[in-house]
This record gives sequence, C-alpha cells and structure tokens, in this order.
Amino acid sequence: MSAPVLSPAARLRGLKPDWISDPKVWRTEVLAGLVVALALVPEAISFSIIAGVDPEIGLFAAFTMAVTISIVGGRRAMISAATGAVALVIAPLNREHGLGYLVAAVILAGVFQVVLGALGVAGLMRFVPRSVMTGFVNALAILIFMAQVPELTDVPWPVYPLVVAGLVLMLLFPRITRVVPAPLVSIVILTVVTVAAGIAVPTVGDKGELPHALPVPGLPDVPFTLDTLTTVAPYALAMALVGLMESLMTAKLVDDITDTHSDKTRESIGQGVANIVTGFFGGMGGCAMIGQTMINVKVSGARTRLSTFLAGSFLMVLCIVFGPVVSDIPMAALVAVMVMVSFATFDWHSVAPGTLRRMPAGEILVMVVTVAVVVATGNLAIGVVVGSVTAMVIFARRVAHLADVTSVTDPDGGQVVYSVTGELFFASSNDLVTRFDYAGDPDRVVIDLSATHLWDASSVAALDAIETKYAQRGKRVEIVGLNEHSTLMRERLGGTLAGNH
Repeated sequence: MSAPVLSPAARLRGLKPDWISDPKVWRTEVLAGLVVALALVPEAISFSIIAGVDPEIGLFAAFTMAVTISIVGGRRAMISAATGAVALVIAPLNREHGLGYLVAAVILAGVFQVVLGALGVAGLMRFVPRSVMTGFVNALAILIFMAQVPELTDVPWPVYPLVVAGLVLMLLFPRITRVVPAPLVSIVILTVVTVAAGIAVPTVGDKGELPHALPVPGLPDVPFTLDTLTTVAPYALAMALVGLMESLMTAKLVDDITDTHSDKTRESIGQGVANIVTGFFGGMGGCAMIGQTMINVKVSGARTRLSTFLAGSFLMVLCIVFGPVVSDIPMAALVAVMVMVSFATFDWHSVAPGTLRRMPAGEILVMVVTVAVVVATGNLAIGVVVGSVTAMVIFARRVAHLADVTSVTDPDGGQVVYSVTGELFFASSNDLVTRFDYAGDPDRVVIDLSATHLWDASSVAALDAIETKYAQRGKRVEIVGLNEHSTLMRERLGGTLAGNH
C-alpha cells in the first residue's frame, strides 16, 4: 500500500515543532524570557564594570549572544550572555590596550571555539565525574548567593524588608497560580511599591546608563598586523576555553534537570558563532549564564529556544523603549530572585547526613575540592579542572591497588606459574617488578596475564624489566594469556623500554 500524498501545508505542519501551536507553552516561554531579560540588565552592567567597558557594551553582548545562540546553539532554553568569567579574562587586555583589542579578542575567541567544537572538544565532558558535577552545582549556588552580598551591605534599611517580601511572594504566589512566573510578579509588585511610596533604595538605573539604540555592526578598531594577533591570541584562547567549559557544564546541568539530551558539539560551535557575531557588533563576548539559565529552566519552566530568543530581544526592548521604567526596578527585587535561584540550584541531597554516610570518602573529597576551588577563585572552569584531576588521581590510586600477583610452583619444582590479575597501567605496573622471586624461582617461569590488560607503555616496560632480571640469572620467561590489544601493544613497544628500569 502506497503512503498517502501530503499537501505542502501538511508537510510544513509536520516540520514545525509541537510547541508552536500550544498557547500554554507560548505563555510560559514568553513570560520566562521577560523575567530573564529583567534579570540580565543589572548582571550585564555589572560584568561591563568588571571588564572596564561602558554598560552598553555588556548589554549589547547579552542581546547578540542570546539571540544568536537561540538559533545556532545545541541546548534549548539555555541562556548565553555576557558573563563574569569572560569579563575577568579579558579585563586586563581592555585595560592595557583598549576596547578595540577586546573586541578583536572576542572575535578570535569565537573562531577558536568553532575550531575546538569541530575537533570534538565536547567529547571531553564524559570525563567529568558525577562528584565534580555535584560540586560544580553547589559551588555555583554559593557564588550566586555571594554575588548578592554586595547588594545587601551598606544600603538603606528598606532594602532588607523588600528582599524578604520578594522571597515571600515567590514562595507563596505559585500556590495561587503558576500561569505567571512568581519572579516576574515579585519584580513588578516591589517596583510599584517603591515608586508609589517614594522609597529611596538602589535601583537598576544606579548601575549605569542603558543604551538608546540598537548596536551597529563593524570591524574592531585595531591594526590588522601580526603584532596585534600575538597580543590578542592568549586572551582569546583563555576566553574560548573558559566559555566552552562553563557552557558545556551548564548544558549538562540543564540536560539533567529537563531529562533531555543536547548536542554538545553544536553548542560548542554555536558559542563560537555567537561570540563572532557579538564581536562584530562591538560586544564584550560571553558564554552560558548559569544563574539566568536556572531562572529560565528551573524557576520559570521554559523548555524551548523561544525563551532564549525572547530574553535577548526583550532586553533591548526594555532598554531602548522602557529604559526609564526598567531603571526604577529596585535591586532588592532582583536580589530576591537570585537568592531564590541559589537555594533552588544547590543540591541539598548531596550534603544530607544520610547521603554523606553512604558516599565513599573519595567522592566527598572530590566534591569538597571542587566547591572550595570554585569559591576561592570565583572561576567555575578552574574548579572543574582541579576537581576532575583530583577524581582521576583518586581513581588511579584505587585501581592500582587492585592489581595482584599469585604464584604456584609445580610439584617437581621444574617451573613456577605467576597469575597476574587487575589492570596494569603506570600506577599499578610500577610495583609489579617487585612481586617476583628472581633468585629463588626455578629455571622456567610462566607469567599468566589472561586476567589482566596492558593499558600503557609503563606496563610493557615493567614486563621487559621482569624478563631482563630473569635473563640475567639464566632463567627463561614465558608470558601467556595476553588479549589482542595487549599483544599488539607489547609487539610494538616490547624490548624498546627496558632501559628505563
């Protein structure tokens, strides 16, 4: 039976995502985008100050990053914009050489990210252990909370009851309805109260002047010479690596929260494309924003690219059209939102007494190290790298102890058979040489490796050293039981490494 012929309109409907025709999803995505846009304004301005550029440079970056990544990114509903980590990396370049060099670094960083993405750097994410991921999430929650502390020190006393009121609203309003995101309700109510009552508290407008027009594309104002390239390249590479690390970790976190899969390679390349576009529009560059992503996904319930696109679009509309209104939003309202996000982000189960009692000590250590390094440096990427290295060292030590050697001597004393079990690699093979009785063994020695595997050159070198020690005493060694991979490795390297012992 032949398949039915579909009309062009029916085929077009089949290509459209399900959410396009779902009003409930539209409402969720639009309102989530609006909440994120409101939260992006003070964040982008703050990161501009860190980088040493005008506030509009950070706001332009938030706009172009969010809009571009919503189209080319690999993780739906994730928010990318100007970030503190990127600002810290490129601030020295701007301070020493000026805005033109900063913009050039953003474009080059995007090129690096595209290349790294195409080379498969996203595949390295599978080497990040769960304990590191847990530490990353908890450290993130702590950093989000700590970032609010400056907004709560040396401020007028009405700020504190406003923050408490905002938290209460966000806790209670979802019991009435979830149609409108509680953070949006909290921001609107607190703004109306402060303006109507004339309460003098810090506002978004105090952070800096908002832009009055859309960004205009152009080339960075730098000499296109080799000297410029060598000046910019180190900063660009650092920005590319930090941006990819944070973006891929955030994508993995959103995968877990939403029980969906994302295309990490596409996300890596997409981050590069977004930074290239941002650079040509004069922005300061960025990467995935974990706090805003949590607002979008966990607090507001967004799940599609629409919320990301609208977050960037609404940001410019709010700045250009509703600038005076946005400027009147009390910082206390946004602080309350971010405090709620930090508590929602923290993995409280990971620090519950029952969990800690069951968790291996090494796993707890890795989580604590990750949190400590991130909080100490303020850099999530450094914490993830140090945590992953710590986990690998602990794993190597644990596996190294699993290698064992047992011997059985024939009744007539004519030969001895050694049976080696466990994995042989640099950590376990170093002790292997000491496990044999070279002087006391008979003239014929059999080493059975059928219950092990050779993983590296250190293992082959250890076997060569064992054979050499027996040969020096006129004894013959026969190695049996090697699997195919181990045999090929020994044939390729055997006899060339014994000089190292």
